[in-house]
Amino acid sequence: MTTDAQCIKENQSLADAARMMMDLDCGSLPICGDDGKLRGMITDRDIVLKCVAAGRDPREMMARDLASGKPYWIDADANVDEAIAMMETHQVRRLPVIADHKLVGILSQGDIARNYSEQRVGEMVEHISERKRMNA
Repeated sequence: MTTDAQCIKENQSLADAARMMMDLDCGSLPICGDDGKLRGMITDRDIVLKCVAAGRDPREMMARDLASGKPYWIDADANVDEAIAMMETHQVRRLPVIADHKLVGILSQGDIARNYSEQRVGEMVEHISERKRMNA
């Protein structure tokens, strides 16, 4: 898991989110409320498709505008199999890791791939990709 994960605040602009992604060399960020609680996830693709391509100004559109639906996360005490099951079920490649209602890290497919059996990682990637293709 990446332990130095940072949140974009829900009241920050998408331009701020894009700069943060550039500075952190990442393609997604958790969106957190003023109370520090997880509100959702935002990706670089979200910014491009839901803001820029739609003709909106990323300096005026806020991160909260893309925090729709229920955010998926995993408890810090969960095991790897629980994380994989969550990723497969909800077709996500990254899971915020929460302890005491606060973000403590992000678990990615890459993290699992580096630390888990090759066969299980292959199954996970196949299941997530297969479901995404079916829903496209």
